[in-house]
Amino acid sequence: MQTLTANEYAFLAELAKAYRDTYLPAIKQIDCWNPRLGVDAICFQPQGGECMVGALITPCELWLVAVPDQTRLTEPLADALTLSLPSGAYQLTLDRLLGGYNLYKRAILFDLSELDSMQEAARLAQQMMARLMQPVEELHQ
Repeated sequence: MQTLTANEYAFLAELAKAYRDTYLPAIKQIDCWNPRLGVDAICFQPQGGECMVGALITPCELWLVAVPDQTRLTEPLADALTLSLPSGAYQLTLDRLLGGYNLYKRAILFDLSELDSMQEAARLAQQMMARLMQPVEELHQ
């Protein structure tokens, strides 16, 4: 797995903040809102030089996320993206956040209300990403 640069980590922290600023008021209205959780972008790695792929933890859901490399864009982003990972192909939807941030996302888990901490959420995100990055045949052994 390739290590991200300090600038990439800083960008992901800003992206998580933009997601929080965009959605936190609405998230607090959802029945499964977990006040013990925040918003964090973790487990990211480059994917084919065009984007970074990882997990976005929120107080309600765990998302699979692809973040396009804004410096390589030659045309406007499409409304959807098919992300090919070793475990299969996943359809993600474009989300435009405050501050001009863009990401593609797909909810993987819809209710994180039983988690007690961000550490638990981070472990869950790490497990999710490890499974998504395994070829399907390895998952069934």
